[in-house]
Amino acid sequence: MPLKSFNAPNLGIVPSASEVIAKHLREAIISGQFAEGEPVRQDDVARLFNVSKIPVREALKRLEAEGLVSFQRNKGAVVTVLTEPELAQIFEVRVLLETQIIRLAVPNMTEDTFAQAESICAEFVHEDNAARWAELNWAFHACLYGPAERPFMMQMIRSIHDKVERYLRVQMSIHEGKHGADLEHREILRACRNGDVDLCAELIERHIIGVCRALFEHLPHGHRWTGIEPSAWTMPISSSTPTKTLKP
Repeated sequence: MPLKSFNAPNLGIVPSASEVIAKHLREAIISGQFAEGEPVRQDDVARLFNVSKIPVREALKRLEAEGLVSFQRNKGAVVTVLTEPELAQIFEVRVLLETQIIRLAVPNMTEDTFAQAESICAEFVHEDNAARWAELNWAFHACLYGPAERPFMMQMIRSIHDKVERYLRVQMSIHEGKHGADLEHREILRACRNGDVDLCAELIERHIIGVCRALFEHLPHGHRWTGIEPSAWTMPISSSTPTKTLKP
């Protein structure tokens, strides 16, 4: 006899075990619970979630594709270590993608877009939980970029944000980091309201470069990196420069 209709859950939308594990590991890496270069032991994760190692491997492969872990011989999965040149290139790509997507988005913005962005700004400035600052920072950028209707580009930008979120949390926690981000966000939003596409792109570029510069200025041992200029992006770190890793 065919089953009659009843309140059956839609299992097609229930996340798989590997998706759940990936989500929790991703947050643990981004929040700094895992240190750079630290192994993510499959046995420990499987025991924690009470699953076999199969969904754990699937989750780690997903995180490898996102650039959060890498697989090393005799170590397995370890949290990715970003060097200065790698981080510089990540921010360079952010400039290329985000200045383009804001140009596409501004003509399609509505009052709802501006109201949502204002709401996020207000929540950001009153949020005392530092763990949420990077989350709200992404929410603001995603709100402004959404009207561009470029899901593939948005996915790329989100992936880049995930790679550097642990560093953004550090940057916004330093003196004036959060306050400066709020002021810049509101300036960008004003330009969006005015429909000034060129100014929006310029402010986004300055914003991203400013974050990158702040990160390098607060590296250990008083290291300074002064080769970034908004008008002419240059790579001051040559292949002959000793590699230095960044510690979030």
